[in-house]
Amino acid sequence: MDASISTRFSESLLRFGSFFSCPLFTPSATNRELNAIDSENSKNLQNDIFRLYELEKDRVNSHHPYAKFFTGNKDTLLVETKRRGIDLRQQLVDFYDRYYSANQMCLAVVAPQSMEELRKYVAQGFGDIMNKGVRPPEDAWAFRVAPYAEGKSLVPAVKTIMEIVPIQELRQVTITWPVVFASKEEREDFRLNKPDYFVSSLLGHEGVGSLLSYMKAKGWANALGASDNADLSDFVTFEVTVELTSKGLAAIDDVCEAVFSYVKMLRETPIPDYVFDENLQLDELEWRYTTKGQQGQYVQSLVTAMDKFPPSLYVAGPRRLALKESSTTLLSTDAPRTKFRSTEQRDIIKAACKDLISRLTVDNSFLTVFSKSFEGKTNQVEKWYGTEYNIRPIPVSTLMVWENCSPASSIGLAYPRENIFIPSEKGLRVKKNVKNDDNPKKLTFEEKMKPITPPAVIRDDGEDGRWTVYFKQDDRFGQPKAFMIFQLLTGELYQSPLQAALAMLYQTCAADLLNEYTYDARLAGLTYDFQVLPRGARLTFGGYNDKLEDFASYVTAKLARDLDDVLPGNEDEFERYKDNLLRALSAFNVKQPYAHAIYYTALTQQPRNFQYSNDELVNSMKTTTLSQLKDYVKNLWSRGKGECLIQGNYNKQEALEIVETIDKTLAFSTISADQYPKRLKALPLPVTTPTQQPPRLSISEPNPSNNNAASQITLQCLETSEKNHVLIEIINAIIEEPFYTDLRTKQQLGYIVSSGVKAVDQSRTLSVIVQSNVATAEELTSSMLKFLDSVSEKLIAPLSPVDIELFVKGLVDSRLEPDRRLAVEVTRNWGEIASGRFQYDRLQAEVGALLDIKKKDIVDFWERLYVKERRMLVSEVVPKAGPVSTKEPALGGAYVSGVPSGVLGIKDIERLRENGERERAKMEA
Repeated sequence: MDASISTRFSESLLRFGSFFSCPLFTPSATNRELNAIDSENSKNLQNDIFRLYELEKDRVNSHHPYAKFFTGNKDTLLVETKRRGIDLRQQLVDFYDRYYSANQMCLAVVAPQSMEELRKYVAQGFGDIMNKGVRPPEDAWAFRVAPYAEGKSLVPAVKTIMEIVPIQELRQVTITWPVVFASKEEREDFRLNKPDYFVSSLLGHEGVGSLLSYMKAKGWANALGASDNADLSDFVTFEVTVELTSKGLAAIDDVCEAVFSYVKMLRETPIPDYVFDENLQLDELEWRYTTKGQQGQYVQSLVTAMDKFPPSLYVAGPRRLALKESSTTLLSTDAPRTKFRSTEQRDIIKAACKDLISRLTVDNSFLTVFSKSFEGKTNQVEKWYGTEYNIRPIPVSTLMVWENCSPASSIGLAYPRENIFIPSEKGLRVKKNVKNDDNPKKLTFEEKMKPITPPAVIRDDGEDGRWTVYFKQDDRFGQPKAFMIFQLLTGELYQSPLQAALAMLYQTCAADLLNEYTYDARLAGLTYDFQVLPRGARLTFGGYNDKLEDFASYVTAKLARDLDDVLPGNEDEFERYKDNLLRALSAFNVKQPYAHAIYYTALTQQPRNFQYSNDELVNSMKTTTLSQLKDYVKNLWSRGKGECLIQGNYNKQEALEIVETIDKTLAFSTISADQYPKRLKALPLPVTTPTQQPPRLSISEPNPSNNNAASQITLQCLETSEKNHVLIEIINAIIEEPFYTDLRTKQQLGYIVSSGVKAVDQSRTLSVIVQSNVATAEELTSSMLKFLDSVSEKLIAPLSPVDIELFVKGLVDSRLEPDRRLAVEVTRNWGEIASGRFQYDRLQAEVGALLDIKKKDIVDFWERLYVKERRMLVSEVVPKAGPVSTKEPALGGAYVSGVPSGVLGIKDIERLRENGERERAKMEA
């Protein structure tokens, strides 16, 4: 272990620990945090998730802490405290003194140092946190204050329906049941037995006989989900949410009756033992083949588990089922299980499920409905987010119908069938021995720099032939998993916005109509993805290889041959899919302003036949017909060139046989090499000198209720060498923290402040972005340009060799971090194949380039990027109302004789792309 890394890690723990042992709470820092909270709240005002969450809290007993306003803002934290004569900073200090005690805190540390070292670092960093012996805050209210109490909430809960006007084009109904615990012991049993997992797996099933299949057949639903929601010390809420069609919205009572029919079946008809057995088997399969993820995510899951589970279950608690081996003993082994240890263990789970199901009654439920159709028909407004809604009691007659609902069997509802996709023990055999050590040795730098074995070409039918097949048998992960990617290259599927809209429709229809078959496969760890792209159609399959080939063959046959099975059967069904996609496309308008700025910037660098604008897709989608879709799909697989990658737990012969099977199914005609579709090449942005104004897009924020402004500045690098690719990342590493500190912490311009590098084919872009509720878009641009103007003098010129070494080391370490999952290596290999670059050792080549970087290289690169060859674009999004709104931007007309002059509008993007295509053609001539 590099001693300098351990030193820096111990220093970071000291700094982190001081936040809790001796925080300063300076007035200036308190005010800055207040501004950050208000900016974050402003960002969330147009977010349906936050709006719904606040209305959920309004249904809770006002004396229960869950009913409090979730995030706070300047009004609650500054204006209101001043009005009441409260010293906000002193309240913060008092809160710290009262609650921040070592006995009420959990700490998790994940690091490569030895346990002895980590104990020392933790003692040094956190040993000064006082143990005040305070009681848990929830002792004051848990199991004392009823979470739901009639007459004690802002909004009534049980046996009511709340009708909400959403921001997005949502149509959904949620049935909620509060599950209130009588004691701490009852709460802990619920966590250990996880009955919500088993019950939600039944209510949320999507196969034959499921609630979702029934509702789709009735034309009521597009999707359905079941899960717990609120998760507190004294209660949880269990929910079933149905994404409705317009027909379903008009039949909400019938939709809810179907849910209660299924619940009635759960209550009155014993759940088959195989349901419990399969859930355990699948969960243990995931546990058995779990791979190390990101340390940040892992440490967060650990520290959360420490607050919920006993020490022996800190790792297994959130990840495994059946955590009690008997009524008195906990799970005591990490070894994967293939079945319950005993009938008693299964019976514990069954009893917990029975108790949960007994609480899912009509009288204990309440409804929440989202729909734009309520606009102009509501009579209440939520205080903090301004959400318009109605609340009314559910008619007694409706409650009686639900109470006496139809038997599940009479409407075709049934328990799931046994899952045929669960791999057998024989099928989990690894075909090539790979040494997997739970404590692998630390690789040397030289070992890390050794390129990974790339895929080999095992079939090459020539440029004008059918297939080029790449294959690699897993030699690194030792798991019974594999991936297959098949792409039919053709330029005939994405030549217009209409074709792109039809492609979206086909993908949506196919996924939905195959769902009854593929759902069980997904549960058993098999995945598939079907996409129509600018360069052709792509099929991807992955998961445990035992049943993967059969799964891939079936899905491919349906998509390529049995077209009637994956296309709408009538106009009503077609309109359901079309409506679903139109609503999804309309969601673009209510994204955050910074997301709009990023989108428009990206659009300017994409060739027009590679990405169509959202407006183009909406307008084309509206004109599509069922007959057009059928004609489009008939020709989808008709001709092209096949490319394939198979990687994982297969041998060469098996891979060739799989390709042969898929080839016979697709049965396409071949094309010649000169008919191959063009590869993606980023469109060049215009070159400007430092004395010229860069092209500036100024676009009106499409959501009139969002009062935030945003601006993004993008610098484009078209140079393709590894050296230039790593130099732009070094520049980002240099500016990232100072940019955040200056514009967010010091200037307090907004909550969203960031920089980053993005790749488009062989080009790279460096972007900085800010979203604000206190500064106009032009002011944001001015502040960012001022920062960029200072980079050379203030950030690059002072760099010492040690500074550069640290930046380089961070980028080197990230590239040489070993892959944790097969999917990561497969994705990287496919990227090289699909792009035609075939540089499988790209990461090692970039490391080599990084190690040669000198300060002069950084200075010269920034000079080219920002001064001499500056390809810059400013994208501003201007709100229509609020304190940072300005004059509404013009739609276009800033081009004079084909040259941008002045501020560009949304209609000028097309011309900007035309010019980019023309310049790209000259570059390649």
